[in-house]
Amino acid sequence: MPIRIPSKLPAFDVLKSEGVDVMSNTDANRQDIRPLRIGLLNLMPLKIQTETQFSRLIGSTPLQIELTLIRMSEHQSRHTAPEHMESFYKSFEEIQNQKFDGLIITGSPIEHLPFSEVTYWNELKKVFDWTQKNVHSTFGVCWGGMAMINHFHGVKKHILDKKVFGCHRCQVTNPSSRFLTGFSDDLVIPVSRWTENRAEEISNVGLDILIDSKTSGPCLVEDAKHRALYIFNHFEYDRDTLKQEYDRDIENNTPINVPMNYYPNDDPSKKPLNKWRSHAHLLYANWINQIYQSTPFDINDIGS
Repeated sequence: MPIRIPSKLPAFDVLKSEGVDVMSNTDANRQDIRPLRIGLLNLMPLKIQTETQFSRLIGSTPLQIELTLIRMSEHQSRHTAPEHMESFYKSFEEIQNQKFDGLIITGSPIEHLPFSEVTYWNELKKVFDWTQKNVHSTFGVCWGGMAMINHFHGVKKHILDKKVFGCHRCQVTNPSSRFLTGFSDDLVIPVSRWTENRAEEISNVGLDILIDSKTSGPCLVEDAKHRALYIFNHFEYDRDTLKQEYDRDIENNTPINVPMNYYPNDDPSKKPLNKWRSHAHLLYANWINQIYQSTPFDINDIGS
């Protein structure tokens, strides 16, 4: 939880500049305990695996979270049982008149397609615009982040010659960011994609790159104007998610490199190690914490 001190105390600005969580008395007094409403727009084919991964991260804070699972209205899942979708998911049409403190938009294995050729692209653009009036903070993940940054800023995704695959070392480039409180200067995060966004194009539209990598490019970007974070990699992955992808490609005779810095001694016969779990929990806890500190007392005031 943030430290509560008067906003005029000199320590307030000092701590804030260092990325320490602080809350003024004015902000603290307008808060009340209520569940934070978080939506998960799940675009991944393996819905259950993905919803479990994100539920684990956002459910590890002391705050009460009310999670709503959301699907695209114009797209039917082929990899998850219809009974599961009917029981636990709401279509965007069903929730578009509701307000949310936070929304996570997942990745999707369609990065080879131009955005305009995605079957639900027109509806997804409506979702992006809808967030500006109905969501306090949005978190776009991998393809979801690439789609958002393209929609709002025209930043292109570029096809790579080969897949960026494995656990890539990243560096914190803005240590004072409130989303990176407690982060090490250097960290590891799973990456699995055939596309990239380029740092110079992101910087040219005025966005702040919070985490970068020499081998896999920008990782985490803040879009303050649209109250959004874009992460192009996968903190939510389980220990064996990259292994599952690697084994699948080997079985299908799809050319694939051994995921870098993942297996001990790069030996696929050995059990991979989870090197990113602590930073994953920290990032999402920081995001939830920032939502808690800044979201309106009355959820109906979001977007007003």
